[in-house]
Parts: sequence; structure tokens; C-alpha cells
Amino acid sequence: MAAAQGYPLLCLENPLLDIQAVGDAALLEKYGLKDNDAILAEDKHMGLYEELLGLDAKLIAGGAAQNTARGAQYILPENSVMYIGCVGKDKYADILKEACAKAGVHTEYRIDDVQPTGKCGVIITGHNRSMCTHLAAANEYKLDHLKQPHVWSLVEKAQFYYVGGYHLTVSVPAIQALGEEAAAKNKVFMLSLSAPFIPQFFKEQLDSVLPYTDYTFCNETEARSYAESHEWGTEDVVEIAKKLAQLPKKNTSRPRVAIVTQGTDPTVAATVKPNGEVEVKQFPVREIPKSSINDTNGAGDAFAGGFCAGVVQGKSLEESIDLGQWLASLSIQELGPSFPFPKQTYTPSN
Repeated sequence: MAAAQGYPLLCLENPLLDIQAVGDAALLEKYGLKDNDAILAEDKHMGLYEELLGLDAKLIAGGAAQNTARGAQYILPENSVMYIGCVGKDKYADILKEACAKAGVHTEYRIDDVQPTGKCGVIITGHNRSMCTHLAAANEYKLDHLKQPHVWSLVEKAQFYYVGGYHLTVSVPAIQALGEEAAAKNKVFMLSLSAPFIPQFFKEQLDSVLPYTDYTFCNETEARSYAESHEWGTEDVVEIAKKLAQLPKKNTSRPRVAIVTQGTDPTVAATVKPNGEVEVKQFPVREIPKSSINDTNGAGDAFAGGFCAGVVQGKSLEESIDLGQWLASLSIQELGPSFPFPKQTYTPSN
């Protein structure tokens, strides 16, 4: 049984059930929503989720790091990825678990008896999408769940950890516990900044876990938000990547790599070399016809998933970034943070 031998890659964050359906202006108006909105749900929105389920909705195991977990498992051999987060005691949790199982991702959810499972209702109108998120149980993760013997034994067996930055708003001690385990045993620890508001409003929490990171991921907006909150006085992505790479680090036996994605512009990777110098490389993204792009939501999560898969497989930085860009290019041709089935086979870009 796979659990006995463990899963190489462990992902931690806030699980959400994405409920996506095609709607119309009347549905948006009914719930007071706008095209391309992304809001947190209020009481008036609670009927939306059931209504979307009645519209032949597509159900996706969402939340940024859960998207990344599915992406990595899309590439890796069976039983390679496990995911940890908190859900409610309801049918949405069952749907979420089934969606992960279908993708091949093993879940170890904490089940909260009070809050319902977090969900994100997505109304698609033409090329627009309106997202309404009810975090609920996702906010209730606790360190004692991670420290349970059967969960912690899986933590100890994992060799690679990936944490989504949104979890900094939930349980910093759980992230730090993974970081300490990684640093003590020379395992790989990866963290995504996830959103511009994280370095802006959760600066202390973020700075408490960055010393554990071997790989730090962000997009250009998140990178600039970090630079601004730390008064670095620059908006230059290459300079910011270099500074992110040079931040203090607990495990000095591994180099720090800071990776900044920039949409269709080249991906920037800054690596601290043994002599302390920083090497910067830029990687053009894979071009696909604009007519093939369906939905760019979750492209960064897909990139991280491909990159994580490369790292788990022992690939070079260049190969891992190419794998990330390949998976992102597949994802944006799907609806929502999804990947095509039957599975596509990776082909290097050069």
C-alpha cells in the first residue's frame, strides 16, 4: 500500500471545491456579482453553490496548492503526491476527496465539525468569469492535525514539501514544522507567495518561513509587492529575484533559487552560487496560439506543479522550468485549473 511507503511530494494549503458553470447576466445580477470579479462570499451568496451544481457544473479540486498537487501528480508516477488541508463534514468534502482521488492525489484532510468545506463558485459568461469564495473550513487547519502520528509519519517519509502562501493566513506553525523538518534532514522546501496581499498584509508571517525555502515562487506582481513592503526601492523583476534569492537561509547546504513568472514574458530564475554570487537566467515561455487559450486562471499553480515534478524527478533547473511552462501551457487551454485527459506526454521545448 502506497501510504506505508509514503509519498515523495507533500503539499499543504487551503482546499476549496471549485464549482464552475456557464451562467448569464441574470445569474450575476441575482447574486450581485460582476464580470471578472473575485470576492469573498457573504450571506446573500450562499444559495449560489447549489444553483451552480444544478447547471451541469464542472467540479475541480481547487485551492492554489491543491491545483499544484494535481499538476505534479499529472506528470509523476502513481502515488507520488499527498495533500493536506482542512475541510468540513459534508458532501462537498466528499466531492473534493473524490476529485483528488481521480487525479491520483492522496489526501489527509483535517475535518472540522463546525465550518462547511470551503468552495469557490465560478460563473462563466463568454470569456468572463466571476469568482465567489467561501473559505469556511479552509481557515481552520491546526498544527495538531499535522502532528498526529499517522500524518506525521507521512511527513517524515516525504522528501519534498510545497506550501502555498495562502496558508500563511491560516497556520504558520504548521508551515514552520515542515520547514524545520526539511532543514534538519536536508529535504527540499518550496513556497509560493501566492498573492500580492500576502507580502503586503502578512509580512511577518511570510518572513518567519522564508528562511526555510530552497525554492521561492512568485509572479511579477507578487515580487513587486514583496519589494515594496520591504522598502527595496526597485520594481525591477531581475533585481528583486536576486534579492529574494539572497535572503537568510536555514539550510545552507542547498542553494536558494527564486523564480519569478511574468505571464507571457520570460520566467526569471536567480540562484545563489557557493561563492555567494547570484546567477540569473531567463527562460522564454512556450508560445501557443491566442485562439487556443481558454482560461489563464491557475496557470501559476500549473507552472509550480510542473516545476515540482521536475525537482522530484531530479531534473535540472532548466528542465524543471521547461516542465512547468509546458504544464502551464496545457492548463490555459482547459477550463479552470485543469489538465487534459487522456494525459499528454511532455516534450522538451528545445
